Amino acid sequence: MANLKDLKTRINSVKSTQKITSAMKMVAAAKLRRAQEAAEAGRPYSIRMQQVISGLAANASKTNSPELLVGRKEVKKHLLIVISADKGLCGGFNGTIARQARSEIKRLEDEGKSVLVFMVGKKAADNLGREISKRTFDRVENVQGSNVNYNEVQSIAEKILTSFEQSQFDQVSMIYNQFVNAITQNVVVTPLIPAHVEDDVEKDTINYDYEPEENELLQSLLPRNLTTQIFSALLESSAAELAARMTAMDNATRNAGDMIDSLTLVYNRTRQANITKELIEIISGAEAL
Repeated sequence: MANLKDLKTRINSVKSTQKITSAMKMVAAAKLRRAQEAAEAGRPYSIRMQQVISGLAANASKTNSPELLVGRKEVKKHLLIVISADKGLCGGFNGTIARQARSEIKRLEDEGKSVLVFMVGKKAADNLGREISKRTFDRVENVQGSNVNYNEVQSIAEKILTSFEQSQFDQVSMIYNQFVNAITQNVVVTPLIPAHVEDDVEKDTINYDYEPEENELLQSLLPRNLTTQIFSALLESSAAELAARMTAMDNATRNAGDMIDSLTLVYNRTRQANITKELIEIISGAEAL
């Protein structure tokens, strides 16, 4: 049985940890509202961009369509963009992304494709470690959070487009956590190159007359679509990270409280046992005299 001094030290240690987790929960909650508003405000742009591209693709000439839309006939290399957090202490947020990345890499390699990974965020890259050391196309950190910068995202998209034109890879897809609510985040795997085209596009979108022609418009819109989709994913991931951290720190604070109660009970029982033992020793000594 632990002595009273050890128990008191452990109780104080858990109380200090509880103060830290409680503070982290409040900080995450304060940042979450702004990040959630940014993610929700960005969704209509990405959704509408996909709808416009789907409408243009429905009327575009199939023989002259850009590779960003229809893809390449032969796919040998696939670029996987993996978006995770730069910091930990957010529950299973980064672990689920790393597991999904492993699953996607295995699936693509089983299909006979070689895989390159573009790691956006530090934690998933650290989690995957040596598994991606020879597959890493690039690593970027500190581009997400409460203030996602569109210009930084545009530079990422431009690098991807330049490398695609240089045939460093033939397909691109992205993995990220989508914000649903404060306690739920969904892992999403979405294609970027070739662009995702909706089959059930609205008829009024298809019936628009465009000037210039659809293929020319697609040449201009598809690079912007890539930037828009990555930007939207970073907004979603940032909000989901803060929500996951808030929930994880709330659970940690509650668990710390339960541990403090349990240790305090053990401390009081041990203290009472020591007092009882001392009283018995005093009484036994008095009787012996």
